[in-house]
Amino acid sequence: MWFLLQTKTVSDSRKPSMVCLRLGWGTDEKAVIRVLGCRTTSQRRIIKDRYQQLYNESLIHRLHSELSGDFGKAVILWTQDPPERDARLAKDALRIKKKGIKHLEVIVEVACASSPHHLMAVRQAYCSLFDCSLEEDIASTVDMPLGKLLASLVSSYRYDKEVVDMSVAKSEAATLHEAIKAKQLDCDQVAWILCTRNFFQLRATFNCYKLNYGNPIDQDIKGCGNEDLESLLKMVIWCIDSPEKHFAEVIGKSIIGLGTDEDSLTRAIVSRAEIDTMKIRGEYYNMYNSSLDNAVIGDTSGDYKNFLMTLLGAKI
Repeated sequence: MWFLLQTKTVSDSRKPSMVCLRLGWGTDEKAVIRVLGCRTTSQRRIIKDRYQQLYNESLIHRLHSELSGDFGKAVILWTQDPPERDARLAKDALRIKKKGIKHLEVIVEVACASSPHHLMAVRQAYCSLFDCSLEEDIASTVDMPLGKLLASLVSSYRYDKEVVDMSVAKSEAATLHEAIKAKQLDCDQVAWILCTRNFFQLRATFNCYKLNYGNPIDQDIKGCGNEDLESLLKMVIWCIDSPEKHFAEVIGKSIIGLGTDEDSLTRAIVSRAEIDTMKIRGEYYNMYNSSLDNAVIGDTSGDYKNFLMTLLGAKI
């Protein structure tokens, strides 16, 4: 089955392009990569809608039946609407019963490395998909004090304009410093600051902290007594202050050493492909002194590798 669709290009000044997708009777994986991997969110939504109209079936369901393995997972995550994708990833994370916090990364990313509008859309998608709020599921599955902080983060709706009060930044940097000195990372004031202030205000607060107390705040929280809470707060701070640094680390940890964490690698590349891939590429080089592209190529193979490299902007 060949699926043809005329879609608009990203630039309105260029002619619409004809895309072709073959599904059924043997899948043309290269066509899937070429068609879906090079389309924006709005274009992928048009493709899904037109496919439904033409064949009276969900493109996502067809992809599930035709593709498999890490390649299939990556294509399906990319084809889903971002709010639905992140809602499903959050649900999967909350189903995991493991020690530590690595599986909770996606919830911090949704709350702290995304726009307030996207977080709201994810919460709405979560309720629609699972008949339960994201906050409720966090409260029932994540132990304190991590659950309290995560629930507060996903419940917040931050102002999204660049408004900064330097006197507030200085005062709240001092509040954070006092909490760290007292080894009280779980105090209400820390959560209140991190969960309510807009991202620009928090970046100013983190900068004031470093200027006034000598170290970046993510360094000073180490050794405060609760390793999981320390790690979670570091993740929150990085996602707010420098998301590209966080995602470069996620990618690095997923591919460096024995074995590959394909789920983390896929999530990081898929979720940021339309946001800050170039910044992540630069931060990755600063952190690991090696090329992100070469690292992905060296640790993946086949259609999975080609699809990830397409999302990173390579011509396959």
